[in-house]
Amino acid sequence: MKHTSTSTEKHPIGGSAVRRAFFASLTGTALEWYDFAIYSVAAALVFGDVFFPSEDPATGTLLAFSTYAVGYVSRPLGGFVFGRLGDKIGRKKVLIATLVLIGIATLLIGLLPSYATIGVAAPIALVILRFAQGVGVGGEWGGAVLLSSEFGDPRRRGFFASAAQIGPPAGNLLANGVLAALGALLTENQFLTWGWRVAFLLSGVLVVFGLWIRTKLEETPVFKAMEAEQNRPQAPIREVFATHPRALTAAILSRIAPDVLYALFTVFVLTYATGELGMSRGSALAAVLIGSSLQVFLIPLAGALSDRVNRRLVYGVSAAAAGVWPFLFFPMIGGGSWPLLVLGVVVALAIHSLMYGPQAAFIAEQFSPRLRYTGSSLAYTLAGVVGGAVAPLLFTALLDAYESWVPLALYIVVTAAVTITGLCLGRDGGRSDEEELIGGSDSADRTSEPLGSQTASAG
Repeated sequence: MKHTSTSTEKHPIGGSAVRRAFFASLTGTALEWYDFAIYSVAAALVFGDVFFPSEDPATGTLLAFSTYAVGYVSRPLGGFVFGRLGDKIGRKKVLIATLVLIGIATLLIGLLPSYATIGVAAPIALVILRFAQGVGVGGEWGGAVLLSSEFGDPRRRGFFASAAQIGPPAGNLLANGVLAALGALLTENQFLTWGWRVAFLLSGVLVVFGLWIRTKLEETPVFKAMEAEQNRPQAPIREVFATHPRALTAAILSRIAPDVLYALFTVFVLTYATGELGMSRGSALAAVLIGSSLQVFLIPLAGALSDRVNRRLVYGVSAAAAGVWPFLFFPMIGGGSWPLLVLGVVVALAIHSLMYGPQAAFIAEQFSPRLRYTGSSLAYTLAGVVGGAVAPLLFTALLDAYESWVPLALYIVVTAAVTITGLCLGRDGGRSDEEELIGGSDSADRTSEPLGSQTASAG
């Protein structure tokens, strides 16, 4: 239903509100991805020995990565539950709930007894807690994207939406930094026995900080306008599948290559560098640490670039580069050179940044504002099941079966082709939806600092 606004005044960006939303989106997602990332790193380096003891190290690693995959498989549940709630009751409430869920799960993992202490109950409990982590992350991403982008100027959606995208490398950076410091300060036995738990227990402190930030936020102007117009969906999941099938397909496919590339160069590369190249754990972690630190700056730059250049073009060219890079990376590091490993990881994560920066805006733009939380969450979580969830398992299985990096590189090529297909199916976004919604809601709370520097045009 269209609403016509008689107001043509420009509503300036509420600088403080926009900054708070951007910071809350970034920090909250970073805290949740810190939790998720320490699990990923621990799965690669610790959990095989602590929770899945086996005479064959490869089997232990494979089992540990299977629990890593559980966190992705459970994400659609979070997307279904929290996504629909985000479109029905608001972005803010849902984002507080997801932060609490993943924080508690991570804290309990840090307290979980090992296999040697309680036997098979240990890996079972680990899987359950990992499942809970995934549910929380599945409901988090879509809301974090909308939190920053719905406060910001739609003409700069690529930049504003990238706040949530900075979270994963920032969280990964923090997680790897903590684990690297613990690995440097502790002996191998101390680290495996109790040192890794410290990183998980720190999550409790970080979650309190994240909650303090999010509870101080207002609801987004877009959701307030939907409330004022009584335009909230009653069955958002059904409506997304019925009215946005092409958009959902495009958004899902667009995520595959970034997920798989990230799994290769932040998770599996740790196993490859230590197991195949004979490098130390600290050296492998340091390489990922350096690459992630650069991503914190590259991702918002990539998002901003996509506001000036066609978003799909930036994304697509980067996906093609992702398909090429592994064929250069693996021969380059074959001699076990740490500087070359660092260079290879940095370039790979730079390519990832050029896809990941525009990704949030691209996905959000595929859906109408009233279905954005649900649609974005479903796309994010369903793509994770066939992308990041199985990637470490497939990398491990392919390397074990063929004893060559070539199948791994070919796997990346396939995912790049899938992502480019999704981009071709998608559409270029605009700001008309927000202008119609915000401009048409004369009853909306104008003190909530609506989307900035735009005319409240007639719908």
